[in-house]
Amino acid sequence: MRFAGCREVGVEDAARGVTFPMTVMYPTETPERPDRVGPYPCALARDAAPAEGTYPLAIVSHGTGGSPFVYRTLAAHLARSGFVVGLPEHPGNNRNDNSLEGTVRNLTDRPRHLSLAIDWFREDERLRRHVRPDAASIIGHSLGGYTALAAAGGVPTSFARESPDGTERVIEARPDPRIRALALLAPATVWFRAEGALRAVDVPILMLDAEKDPYTPPFHAQIVLGGVADPAKVRYRTVENAGHYSFLSPFPEAMIAPSFLPSQDPPGFDRERFHTELNAEVAEFLLRHG
Repeated sequence: MRFAGCREVGVEDAARGVTFPMTVMYPTETPERPDRVGPYPCALARDAAPAEGTYPLAIVSHGTGGSPFVYRTLAAHLARSGFVVGLPEHPGNNRNDNSLEGTVRNLTDRPRHLSLAIDWFREDERLRRHVRPDAASIIGHSLGGYTALAAAGGVPTSFARESPDGTERVIEARPDPRIRALALLAPATVWFRAEGALRAVDVPILMLDAEKDPYTPPFHAQIVLGGVADPAKVRYRTVENAGHYSFLSPFPEAMIAPSFLPSQDPPGFDRERFHTELNAEVAEFLLRHG
């Protein structure tokens, strides 16, 4: 039986002179104990030895102003299913420091963070022999969907309001050939509005959006379906009665309140049940295609 091991590490971004935190989960044979990921309770085997074997790699990209910890249940499920998982915190675009939100620099830096995270796994003494060296999957929610597409070969264009000089700019995002599959959850895609912006994205994609999402309504998914190299490689569905935040891990009861929007779903939506289905669907897709 596999359990979810967990470590907290730092990833160096030499180009910006910063080190950003990343939570790492992986298969282990050490039984889990009650623990915490950030402020959230979670059963984990802290700092346990990885289980013998070589596993696919998945990197999770959080939404704008968000946190990697809100995808903890998906990450733990993937680790128990035989994945090594990285949950990086995007510098300057997270819940503790959102100073880069709405800027060209943020759009430029985010895809690079994913490549740096993949690099980290190839270099870490404890995990590198347990990770398939040249294949990674990216899971992106909201602006994390933008990040995944840009890292997989998309050519984004900023909006005028995001540039200091008030002009649109083509974002320099170097495609990472190690990315073999994407899982896009309520993806934000308007930066790929230019003709041909997604034509170089040619990997299998699982894409889910939410029926009652005011932030990334259905036209965001249509940009992907109409733009990628082969729409037949996209498995797409709309989650009935879901909202934008329904893709976040269920919150502890004490945090669920109308004033805390990430904890809220449309009336009648069962987030706990949905995440049981979501975790299995993402794991199945990435095991098949990653």
